[in-house]
Amino acid sequence: MTNRETWALRAAACELLAFSFRYPTLELAQAVVSGEWAEAAEEVAAALGLDLPGSFAADARANAVEAPDVLLRALRAEATRLFVGSPDPTVSPYEGVWRAADDGVQALLFVNPHSMAVERFCKSCGLGRPEGTNEPLDHAATELELLQYLAMLEARIAQPAEGGPAPEDLPGGSAAAAYERFMAEHVLTWMPRFADSVVERSRIPFYLAATALLKAYLA
Repeated sequence: MTNRETWALRAAACELLAFSFRYPTLELAQAVVSGEWAEAAEEVAAALGLDLPGSFAADARANAVEAPDVLLRALRAEATRLFVGSPDPTVSPYEGVWRAADDGVQALLFVNPHSMAVERFCKSCGLGRPEGTNEPLDHAATELELLQYLAMLEARIAQPAEGGPAPEDLPGGSAAAAYERFMAEHVLTWMPRFADSVVERSRIPFYLAATALLKAYLA
């Protein structure tokens, strides 16, 4: 496998993971019910040599017996319970919340130093908050989308974002260097623990499968 092919596979893995941890859409429910999500996950994992648990295939396909609209309602209820919550989520999907707990301080979305560091890193890569949205950029799915973008640049299957820096002007001097830096300074500091917590608390097999893939990828 060439270096470009490896980076293209990393981009595909990050895209699938970001898709899985965004607020559920009908597209996600349809992919799970049809088996396309499970097939894509297994294909990417096999190509990258990821070590998935023995329960993965069963968990990834357990919800395939449901109609997409029925599964969508279940996924949204679970995603709300896990990641949104009232007043607090069961498992926060934000880096800043986890890192604030590590620092022993109260987490404030947007204005904690870790969230702000993620925002600065995104801006240094030419990416910002999509127009019309008001979500912190340290959400698990958004961080995975940043890794996807950098991997696509390194694989040369994407062009720099409009108005964004050329690969040689990214942090570290290349898309690969920026990817590795963001992974080390941000993703790996909290996302493995986030995945462990979802596994412990999820009531739906799909999220067990999604977090198993996430843990295998981060390992």
